[in-house]
Amino acid sequence: MKVLFWGTPAYAVASLDALVAAGHELVGVVSQPDRRRGRGKTLMASPVKARALELGIPVFTPQRIRREPDCQRQLAQLRADLYVVVAFGQILPPEILQQPPLGCWNGHGSLLPRWRGAGPIQWSLIEGDSTTGVGVMAMEEGLDTGPVLLERTIPIGLRENAHQLGERLADLTGNLLVEALPLIEAAGPGTEAERLQRLRVRLQSEEGMTYARMLTKADAQIEWNQSALQIHRKVMGLYPGATSSWQGKRLKLLTTEPLVQRVAAELSPEAADLAKRWGLPPDSQPAVDAAKPGTVLDVISGVGLVVASSGCPLLLREAQLEGKAAASGTQLLQQLQAKPGDQLGDAAA
Repeated sequence: MKVLFWGTPAYAVASLDALVAAGHELVGVVSQPDRRRGRGKTLMASPVKARALELGIPVFTPQRIRREPDCQRQLAQLRADLYVVVAFGQILPPEILQQPPLGCWNGHGSLLPRWRGAGPIQWSLIEGDSTTGVGVMAMEEGLDTGPVLLERTIPIGLRENAHQLGERLADLTGNLLVEALPLIEAAGPGTEAERLQRLRVRLQSEEGMTYARMLTKADAQIEWNQSALQIHRKVMGLYPGATSSWQGKRLKLLTTEPLVQRVAAELSPEAADLAKRWGLPPDSQPAVDAAKPGTVLDVISGVGLVVASSGCPLLLREAQLEGKAAASGTQLLQQLQAKPGDQLGDAAA
């Protein structure tokens, strides 16, 4: 089929590659405009645009597609059979949604209606979901409200971060789109209602709907008076962006494990052993219970720091101190020179 692909971040590249590998004709790619990135603020193409240029596919980069009728006409002239959208970053207007005869289809990184919006992967981790998945959804004017054609579910590992989960979901999205396109082609053109009825899509319910809002710098700040599980989930979900402070410098938390006995089976062997000592109910370990959240309770050679939270402690395994490279294990301990009683975070955290 002739496909016009819409996508921007690295997450969407796997879907672009999967459609090309499946033999579809990519008549064009629409991506966000080049942005200035990195310390040098160099103007850089999006990952999807860069990949499309490698593949020799024409690229369009509208600032705001709903306000650019000339670009809308250019895209219509490509005469694609359908549009495929994966993390494009702009809401498509009705003028675009009505163009392709087989409709506009979105590969979305959650099990709708759970986590509609911009950050479904991050929020599924932050909120401690045990499962997630991807869906192929018929697009409409609402934000991720369209009926779902196909979806797949996968478990979320306790020690899985947003980058790792994103890679798994990106591959799954590409595979599911390749599976969906022949079904959409077989259903044929017609009115939207006719096409969707032939495809037997699942209409979304508003029950259980959650919104994955854009994350802010304030979200990234670790609050040590939360539980070890809450802190750990934020570190994993915001990877590599969760921050605290150490001796007046910013400290990015990259890898943690909650020393909680009830999740010991999902911990590393080192953390599981530590959980036997530290992961007890607070009333059975008054010294821990009395420790101010963020206090270093122990320094484990070759492993990391045990840090107090509101209940069971947290094991900090990998971090990046401002002005330094990321470090773990022995290197992290040498870099921080921490000792029991030292404090992470400021007094308000």
